Parts: sequence; structure tokens; C-alpha cells
Amino acid sequence: MDFKDAIKQLSERVLKLKDNILTEEATKNAFIMPFINVLGYDVFNPLEVVPEMTCDIAMKKGEKIDYAIIKEGEPILLIECKHWAQDLNLHDNQLIRYFNVSKAKFGILTNGITYRFYTDLIEPNKMDEKPFLEVDITDLKDNQIEELKKFHKSYFDVDNVLSSANELKYTGELKAILAKEFVTPSPDFVKYFAKQVYDGIITAKLLEQFTSLTKKSISTYINDLISERLKSALNTEETVSSQEKSVPSNVEQATEDGNDNKIITTEEEIESYIIVKSILRPFIDISRVVYRDAQTYFAVLLDDNNRKPICRMYFNGLTKKYIATFDENKKETKHEIKCLDDIFNYSQQLKDIISFYDKK
Repeated sequence: MDFKDAIKQLSERVLKLKDNILTEEATKNAFIMPFINVLGYDVFNPLEVVPEMTCDIAMKKGEKIDYAIIKEGEPILLIECKHWAQDLNLHDNQLIRYFNVSKAKFGILTNGITYRFYTDLIEPNKMDEKPFLEVDITDLKDNQIEELKKFHKSYFDVDNVLSSANELKYTGELKAILAKEFVTPSPDFVKYFAKQVYDGIITAKLLEQFTSLTKKSISTYINDLISERLKSALNTEETVSSQEKSVPSNVEQATEDGNDNKIITTEEEIESYIIVKSILRPFIDISRVVYRDAQTYFAVLLDDNNRKPICRMYFNGLTKKYIATFDENKKETKHEIKCLDDIFNYSQQLKDIISFYDKK
């Protein structure tokens, strides 16, 4: 099961069980420990997860954080837990105290439903007052799942997460401001747009008029945008449906002509190609990465050149799945993968072969 499926399964579990969870301890056992497990950490291995880790604070000794996730003997993520029905706004000071005396770079405050992620973007070694990411496990968005995935044991990289945190912090705050302005436009917001279309002085009466016009314009624009998206989605669906209907006749024709093409590019292969592109996107022009399908494997190439293989996927008709990587001598090495997310484990090999081809 890949990460997306696992986190969605946990989401369904929380919705189903929450009304039967009566204590903080039960919240930990039913919701938070499974969440840690979804992130790839063994909650029963003290080398990975330490429950009730001591965080001595100045004159107050023996203070304990609910969970600390450990890497190479040092805490990398602190988790403070509350009962699922509790308001987290009442408890962020506790996590701040633990964070400031720990070597951990990230902290989570959670009630098993809402997860607030903190770091020290504003002042080093001092936890920010506002989280850079807040997730409701019962109402997950695709982009939030991708951000959570960065905390998975297999992909966790401090610099990568910090880079995302910096962007998320400000985009989140800007989205909140826009949402508020769209519902109740402020005078400054209205004046900004009014001055684009009206040359005179914005009087109180005109401001009131333009406030109404601004709200109406925003509403109309959003409705038009949604309408266009729906039309586009419907057109795409009709095109795919039409193509699917035409497949049988094409297959029959190919068989009649004696040209039995057995190559079928699967959705799983396309998804693997997208993952490879996402790994390489920071390093090269992604338009250079293409795929070619064959009967026995699915190849990803650089510059559409068979002499520049990046990797191959062996998915067809096999009980096990493999990704094959290449070294500088173009020697192919197969690696078994349990799910598509495991492709990320070979990011370095993919980057190295791209670097080799470009240097050559």
C-alpha cells in the first residue's frame, strides 16, 4: 500500500472511531500511533520512536514530550498529543517549551484529527508561533498529502522540508487573507481595484458602491473559472471515452493485418514516469525526459535517446515489480519495489546518471 492509500485509510478510521475515543491515551493509541506508523516509523522501536521523552526545561525538570521521532540517535520531530475533542489553541505553549530545549527541527501539535507542523523559520532554535502547515486528517487535500509525505521516513530531508515550510507558511497566510477579502472586502482592497477603473476621487458613497461591485466581480470570476474547469474536464472525459470505444476496432484491424501489437502502456507505468520526472525536475529541463514502452519493460530516457537510458520499469506480467537503474558503463541493476513510492529510494542513482550523460 502506497502512502496516499495508507493516509486515506487512516482518515476513514478516524472518522469512524472518534466518537468512541474518550481519553487522551485512547487518542494516542487509536489515531496518533497509526499516523506515526503511516510515516514509516516503528512505534515499538525505541531507536525510531521514543514515547514520553524527557525534555528538561530550565528550573522545571522531568518534563516529557509524548513522542519523539529519532534519527541517528537525535530527535528530529517532537509530537505533543491531546484528546481529539480538545482545542489545540490552548496547548501550543507546551510544545514551544519542549521544542526550544530540543535539537529537533520540527514539532507537531495534534489531537489526532488536526495536525499542526512547526519549525523555526523566524528565529533559529526558537519555535515559530504559527504553524507552517495545518492538516485536518478527516479532510485531506492532495497537496497536503504530498507535504505529509515529505515527513515519511523514506523521503525525510531536513533541507527539503524547510524549503517547503518557508513557502507553505506564507502561501497559507496569503490564502487566508484572500479568503477573508473575497468574503468581506476591506476598504483598501476595494480602493485598489476601484482606482484601476475609476479616475476620480473615491468618496464614501463610491466606496460603498465599489464594495458591492467588487464582491459581485469576484463571485462571477470564480463561477466562470469553475465552469471552464468543468467544461475542460467533460471534454477530456469525452475524448478518452471516444478513444476507448475505438480501441477494439483498431485491435481487430491490427490482428487482421498480422501486426499483433502486444505493447500496452499501463496507468501504473505512466505514474512511475511522473515520479521520475518529479525527482529530476530540480536538475534538468523536464521536457528532456521521455518514455518508450516495450513488451518486456517500460523505459525512461534522456533526450528521447536509447543510448541514454535513465531507468526501466519491469511491471508487466510479474508477481514482483522492479526498477532498473544504470551506472556509467550502462550496466543495468534491478531493484525490487513494493510500491511506486519506493522509486524515490533511487533518486540519487537517477540524478547521477543524468549528470553523467550531460558531462559526457
